[in-house]
Formats: sequence, C-alpha cells, structure tokens
Amino acid sequence: MTSVRVKRRISPEFSLEADFSLGPGITALIGQGGAGKTLLLEMIAGLATPDDGRILLDDAIVFDGQAGVDLPPVRRGCGYVSQADSLFPHRTLRQNLEFAARRFPRLERHRRVAEAIEHFTLADAAEMRPAAAGSAERLRCATARALIGEPGLLLADDAGMDGALLGLIRGRFRGSILLATRDLDLACTVASEVALLDRGRIVQRGRPRQVLDEPTTAEAARLAGYENLWQGTIAELDRAANISRLECGGFSLTVPYLPGHLRGDRVWVAIRAAAVRPRRADTPPAPNLIPAKLVRVAERAQSVRLEFEGPIVAELALSQFAALGDNKNWLIEFPGESLRVIA
Repeated sequence: MTSVRVKRRISPEFSLEADFSLGPGITALIGQGGAGKTLLLEMIAGLATPDDGRILLDDAIVFDGQAGVDLPPVRRGCGYVSQADSLFPHRTLRQNLEFAARRFPRLERHRRVAEAIEHFTLADAAEMRPAAAGSAERLRCATARALIGEPGLLLADDAGMDGALLGLIRGRFRGSILLATRDLDLACTVASEVALLDRGRIVQRGRPRQVLDEPTTAEAARLAGYENLWQGTIAELDRAANISRLECGGFSLTVPYLPGHLRGDRVWVAIRAAAVRPRRADTPPAPNLIPAKLVRVAERAQSVRLEFEGPIVAELALSQFAALGDNKNWLIEFPGESLRVIA
C-alpha cells in the first residue's frame, strides 16, 4: 500500500495539497509547468519536506508530520528519475550503475550491472561518460540506475520517457510507477490511472479514458486537452424533447436535457479542436451550426489549426483543409456527441 497525504505552502498565493494512493500499475500525474508535479515527487522521494501530512510506501511510514518521522531518501526505497541529467559526469555509464549497486556483494553487483546494461541496451555506451553518450542512452542509464537497487516505487519526473522505455521498465519492474508528464497520448497508452494536477490540487483521478472523456471541472477539461472551453447560461430546458439550449456569449448550442438544473444556471461547455467541423457557407442547416469569422491559420506537420472568433479552435487533417478550398465565409458545426457539459 502506497499512500500520500501532504501539504506544503509555497507562497501566500500557492500551496500544494495532495491526498491519493497508488496501485501496482502506472499512475500518470498530468499538469502544466508550475502545477507542483516536481515538488510532489520530491516530497515522496524525501528530497523536499512537506509542512504536514503522511507518506506510506509499502505500508511503511516514511514521513509523518505530527509524529516527526522523516526518513532520508536512501531509506525510502524509491527510485527517482529527474528532469535534469542526474548521472555523475566524471563516471562512465557502467560506473554510475556500479555506484547505485554498491550495497550488494561484488559478484551480485557485477551481475546486476551486466543485466541492466543488456536489458537497457547500453553496451555500446557503457564505457562512455555521460557527456559523450546520447540523450536517449543517458535516460536509459538513469532509469536503469534508479531500478538497480530494486525500489518499491519508481518516480519519473517529466524525464522524456516514451512507451518503448516504459515497456523496458515493465520488463524488469512490477512495482508502482508515478509518472509526471504533460503527454496525454503517453498517459493513455501506458497508464492504468491518471491524476490531473492543477495549481497544487488533484482535480480529477480515474482511468485514462474516463478522465479524458468525462472531465468534471473546467480545470480538468483544460488539462485533459480540450482546446475549446466556454462558460454558458442555460436558456431553455425541454424534458419532453430531451434538449437544453445554452447561450455561450455570441452563439447558442443545443445539448441533451440537463437534469437537476434550472434556467439561468451557469455551466461550462467543452469540445476538442479535432471534433469541431468547419464547413462552407453553402452547407445545409444542421444543429449547432453557427457562422464564424476566421482569424488565423497555422499549418502543422500533419494538420492545420484554424482559429475563429469566439474563441473557437478547430484542427483538420491537411487533406480535409484542402478539400474546403479557398473558403471566405465559414460555418462551424459542433457535433452534439462531442460536446461535454460541465456543471
């Protein structure tokens, strides 16, 4: 059982308060820069001290603010991969691994180092110092070093890990992993649970698909990648027709009936840019089809981002944008099944 309940005041305007537990899989901690991801991992690892709270790792208390317990990092049984290069620059990659395995007898130490080098494909760079190795090799070495002592928990702080490296990790380590990241695609691919961190607070937790498809607050929707987020007022509720009409400051949207609400209530409406459908002006009338003025076009590697007054953001594949031609007058369609209403 790994559980974390910590508080730390950073400034009069910002404090971190988190209360959660970790299962045996990968938990992706998603938040923007400055949300508190690094500080939270550092407090779990023992590199920073909470003002109050309790941290249990494998049912052992490693921090208790009231009881005065605060074990040093070396006694916590955590592996930590930081954002910055943390390898000893004057040692080779092999020597970095040997240092991490120094508590084992000589033959066991050599076995562990050899297995780590083989598993993380470090043979070609093992005798190099970190400055001479590539960034991917340094990251694999830092990860192997964090795991060589068999920690009970692995902490990875926005370190640039991808699905392939996490697959390698899972080949050697079956404990809990707390992965701080901004990469929603990676979280969906590898995580069994997602926790959204906003300004020091976990605003939503759950299975990745559930959290990303059903945000419960405006802050969660932003972190879950919804580029379009507007506050609206409920203008009409029709239970018989199963519709509600929302006024969103310049345009109206029709969504399914919202039980438990009254006319005049304020709600948030969210939709992903990829779900927004720009149309030509001669498009036949349809629900949630509104005129819009194009403000900016930004080409990307595989898509085109369209920004309209509203603000409204759409993202199209290159072929879809080309099919619209030289369009001067735009309509925007918001498919009802893609709209998320957040009370």
